[in-house]
Amino acid sequence: MQLSCLPVSFFNDIIDGRMSIAQWAQIGKQAGLDAVDFSILFVPNRSPAAVAALRRDVESAGMRVTMVTSYPDFTHPDAAQRRRELELEQEVVAVAAGLGARYVRVTAGQAHPGTTREAGVAWAVEGLSRLVETTRGSGVTLVYENHAKPGAWQYTDFSQPPDIFLEIAQGTAPAGLGINFDTANATAFAEDPLALLDAVIGRVVSVHAADTAVRGQLQMVLLGTGLTPFPAIFRRLKQAGWDGWICMEEGSMRGREGVVAAARYIRETWLQS
Repeated sequence: MQLSCLPVSFFNDIIDGRMSIAQWAQIGKQAGLDAVDFSILFVPNRSPAAVAALRRDVESAGMRVTMVTSYPDFTHPDAAQRRRELELEQEVVAVAAGLGARYVRVTAGQAHPGTTREAGVAWAVEGLSRLVETTRGSGVTLVYENHAKPGAWQYTDFSQPPDIFLEIAQGTAPAGLGINFDTANATAFAEDPLALLDAVIGRVVSVHAADTAVRGQLQMVLLGTGLTPFPAIFRRLKQAGWDGWICMEEGSMRGREGVVAAARYIRETWLQS
């Protein structure tokens, strides 16, 4: 198992320029991570030169980028916007490749009012499958997440309900789309997070390790202090022979200490599971 972190606690600082990418990479190094993760929102300038400069900033700290999280909205009711979402996401994959990232986390899209289940599933499957097909050869693996609601969206994820997530996962299987299993979203929204994991375990490429204090909504807390059954999840992954990247979502708002504590907890729990 290798460990990275998406710094949810630092999102505003990084996006607003109060924390540099170099500083984030240094925090990751000091926390003993194997790599750091980016939100695509960390990359306002997507020119090759700007992306190369960010990569140098990370590598100068002795780190690398493992995952870039993105937020495509393939369930938008406007067909022209769905085509635009595909174009934008192709750009994201190019940015990730420029950063040297292994993975791009992708989403189905928002639960726009008036969009039926049938239409939303069809649009999501079409958009995600087309994205996989058009980015083959990029060196970047796309991973679809059981997702909730990012701050960048107006509505929650169309596939937040586990049954819809599984339907879209099944529909995208022929395209070879991987899965990024989010532990907190599974705990918050699935009746049985282990059953949800079992349903996709053969396609799990990466894991978003996050914790939630409550069920029914996502309330992020320091990893290991909430309801997420990490030992059971890790045991199930090990039983399946999985030994990939765990990408922590550290959203406890405890700063550097939160990253260090989360990394320690995940490493110890993985070893003991």
